[in-house]
Amino acid sequence: MYITCLDLEGVLVPEIWIAFAEASGIPELKKTTRDEPDYDKLMNYRINILKEHGLGLKEIQDTIATIDPLPGAKEFLDKLRAQGQVIIISDTFSQFAGPLMEKLGMPTIFCNELVVSESGEITGYKMRCEKSKLTTVRALQSCGFETIASGDSFNDLAMIEASAAGFLFRTTDSIKKDYPQYPAFEEYDELYDAIISAQK
Repeated sequence: MYITCLDLEGVLVPEIWIAFAEASGIPELKKTTRDEPDYDKLMNYRINILKEHGLGLKEIQDTIATIDPLPGAKEFLDKLRAQGQVIIISDTFSQFAGPLMEKLGMPTIFCNELVVSESGEITGYKMRCEKSKLTTVRALQSCGFETIASGDSFNDLAMIEASAAGFLFRTTDSIKKDYPQYPAFEEYDELYDAIISAQK
């Protein structure tokens, strides 16, 4: 039995930190896992910038409330879920993901947790497990599942590599160039067809 494992941001919804960077007028927050492979370094960088500007969870959640799934994403996800099991594996946080999951029809998501003070300041974060995407795919495989994975960033490459089939979706030219072994798609119909074909 196959389980399809999808990244969230950049694949199904816009990048949350980019949207917040634009809403807050802080361009430094546009840096994502497409730019920085070291997730711990990236998150500490973000948390320090938020602290400098006196911004917390509420301000980010206010921006998230205005974000809709990427055009065609819900339809793609509905179609894929009608054919088999799908899990979204994301390095985002439950405090960010909730409203977006409602807009996507409440798919299953595995993500992380922010550490937030009583005042609403983001003081840290807790990863669900080490190397969360790869670890999750390996755990599913240990239960007897075959995995198919797709994502757009550096932090998706390990789960793509570990899966029976893996695809890049709307990624950067540099990642495409450095990882030519993974088919890269720009449209949901192409990705859907590739995933279904891989299950046969």
